[in-house]
Amino acid sequence: MFNLNEGLWSYIISRMGAGAERWEITLLTVSFTLIAVAAGYLLGSINSAIIVSKLLYGDDIRRHGSGNAGMTNMLRTYGKKAALLTLAGDLGKTVISVVIGSILGGFGYISGISIGGSCMLPISADAAFILPLNYLAGLAAIMGHILPIYYKFKGGKGVLCTATLALVLTPIEFAILLLVFVGIVAWSKYVSLGSVTVAVLYPIVVHGHFAIKGAQSPAMVMLVTIIIAITVVYCHRGNLQRISEGTERKLSIGGKKKNDGDSNK
Repeated sequence: MFNLNEGLWSYIISRMGAGAERWEITLLTVSFTLIAVAAGYLLGSINSAIIVSKLLYGDDIRRHGSGNAGMTNMLRTYGKKAALLTLAGDLGKTVISVVIGSILGGFGYISGISIGGSCMLPISADAAFILPLNYLAGLAAIMGHILPIYYKFKGGKGVLCTATLALVLTPIEFAILLLVFVGIVAWSKYVSLGSVTVAVLYPIVVHGHFAIKGAQSPAMVMLVTIIIAITVVYCHRGNLQRISEGTERKLSIGGKKKNDGDSNK
């Protein structure tokens, strides 16, 4: 019987029985991985900020502020309504991406955290490598948001998509990092500083969760979270430079403005 925690991969393998050949399992695994990654990237490339700015304001958010298409720049440029619509769109596409990956490979929740399901790539007769399709689909959505194929590979910085992935797959870690993010932004007024800090902390707290439970951190889960952290930091390199120079604009929730040099999600 199909179990969402184990996923379609596990269900098909069970139906194939003990006589399944290694090449059949490999083909199924590779096919599911490609589907999860492709779906995540194509969904992630649907940029809510660009769509909202064009439909509601007849403009392109990338012409204003930081030039990136994300929630913070929408808030700075067009106000709260535009930011909330962007939030809803980016959250939705990431959730759908992660769910697609989870349907294929399973959620694999154990003690409040997803270990990536049961999808495995056979290496030898007695060894296999677990592929967390939900994390991979979420990572692909983040990359699609940053480098959207529909918009000449110029999008946002992936923070909101990263937060959504963390919310769905690692809710305890999300809650901890949300408190850290709010504290840093309230203290510094720099959204970019809060974003970079929690991105760096993300793989650390995920590893800490497994360590507390006395379990080994899944290799691919840790790799994905580390890639996410590096990507977010890289996308905010300009913001970090401006912070060091004292020229980065601070968060100010107010009227609709078109500011330059701001951070962006």
